[in-house]
Amino acid sequence: MVRAVQALALIVAAVPMALALAHALEHPGKMRLDRDHYAATQGIYYPGFTFAGPAEPLAPVIILVLLALTPAGTPVFWLTAGAAIAAVLTHLLYWILTAPVNKVWAKAAPISGPAQRLFEAAGDLPSGDDWIVLRDRWERSHLWRAATASSAFVLLVVAVVIG
Repeated sequence: MVRAVQALALIVAAVPMALALAHALEHPGKMRLDRDHYAATQGIYYPGFTFAGPAEPLAPVIILVLLALTPAGTPVFWLTAGAAIAAVLTHLLYWILTAPVNKVWAKAAPISGPAQRLFEAAGDLPSGDDWIVLRDRWERSHLWRAATASSAFVLLVVAVVIG
């Protein structure tokens, strides 16, 4: 049973890492775009990235289940706990930094009902934010998320390998 949960945790933790790394890797090129081209580029993420999105809230849940199955106080326990913290932080960064910007950009995009409800749940940004501020916030959020999601995955891999 533990091996199955380990495998599931690795698979589910890999998805948010892959998505955040994809955004981070495109960062240098996107920073060269003018407003119109940047806005057009942002529109390509829906619905594609939203299909994989459920893996992000599932990752910390599954990692916490794995943590509950791991003997406390062992190196594997602490590595798994670190992975859980990093996965939770990745998700928090999304809701605090990324989702409010997505909400602004989603207003102009044709998106599905479930995606619309997701964006409506996001917090609001102060009025007056221009596109550069929004772009910088969105891009920076994905750099942070790439770091935390990668940390979660690497810690989990090490825990599984040494466990």
